[in-house]
Amino acid sequence: MWNRLKRLHHLNGCATLFLFISGILLFIPSLRGPLASYRVMLKDAHIWIGFATVVFLLLYFRYFAFHYKVIKKQQGKKRNLAMVIGLIIGWIISGTALTFQRSLSEDLVQASLIVHDVFTWIGLPVILFHSVTRSVWFRKRSDQLQEKKKELYTFSRRGFFKYGIVTLLAIFLGPSIYKWLKQVMDDGGSTLEQVALNSTNELTPLPIPATQSSPPIGGGYEGKFRVYTVTETPVFTNENWNFTIDGLVDEPVSLSWEEFAKLKRTVQVSDFHCVIGWSVLHVTYEGILLKDLMKKVKLKENASHLKFYSGDGVYTDSLSLEQAALDDVMVAVLMDGELIPSDYGGPVRLIVPKMYAYKSVKWLIGIEAIDHVHEGYWQVRGYDTDAWVGSETT
Repeated sequence: MWNRLKRLHHLNGCATLFLFISGILLFIPSLRGPLASYRVMLKDAHIWIGFATVVFLLLYFRYFAFHYKVIKKQQGKKRNLAMVIGLIIGWIISGTALTFQRSLSEDLVQASLIVHDVFTWIGLPVILFHSVTRSVWFRKRSDQLQEKKKELYTFSRRGFFKYGIVTLLAIFLGPSIYKWLKQVMDDGGSTLEQVALNSTNELTPLPIPATQSSPPIGGGYEGKFRVYTVTETPVFTNENWNFTIDGLVDEPVSLSWEEFAKLKRTVQVSDFHCVIGWSVLHVTYEGILLKDLMKKVKLKENASHLKFYSGDGVYTDSLSLEQAALDDVMVAVLMDGELIPSDYGGPVRLIVPKMYAYKSVKWLIGIEAIDHVHEGYWQVRGYDTDAWVGSETT
């Protein structure tokens, strides 16, 4: 029975190690571009291995009574066991909620994302410590040092944790933890104005916000933006920014920033949903409704979709004409009364509130009318073409 328990323990350890590595790779924003071609496969593997830990946990409970009897008089091991089981259960519940997020409420999904992240950064050092201190090498080394009594302090597990693990974590995980905490605790700055100060765009004149935008009728957005890109953030000036509408149209349109800034704008309050589970609520956007913008050109009869181009020169996506005609699909210029910062996709980005944010193309500079479904940057890498939030379909 003890050998079976050890094999199960090793299997679960391998699964947990894979989940740590894959989860961190999926999380780090700077890796979204380099790993784009493997991201969906990695995400699916992360989910399936996560479900495997459910099986391992259920199998473990068959041996729980035996295991508990062995460690009954060892308080440290009992505390450690409770902590590890608690972490695994927390990961399983929050991970399951994130997997089936389309069927759950926003509040529950947001809470699950926070729990999953927090448990990961707490569990990483705990399980690393647990694994190292129970390795054969560590135990032999500890026994040798205690026998020779040459160490300056007893090379106990507590001593190893204090002087070894903490140092390693500070060196290797400190920067990543800092970046994660910064993303979770703020939105790139304490206010939108501070985020805008870091914007690399230099465009004039700045659009004058409508009275509904400043102060924002949405009351100020609620939530934390996490900044993801697949390329370096482009820099725009009056000289290099140009907006075009072409393709299957009778007369293509090309607008400079000065011309674009003079277009009549409307204001709406929308929620912003990322496919990985986080949301920013009640954002006040000001811009041109896409259906109104497309009135500037006459579409040819064979046009069926609109293809959107990002100013990074890489990212694209598309909507059907029916989707593009929805009342809240907007080519946005301002958010909460401020010019959209470059990190958030400014100076102009597409906003499709009823779809996940990867459809809301950042740094929008062009629209092409086409006669077919275009698979965008993430669609060719496994994401849904119709990225409806929840169960809505069209």
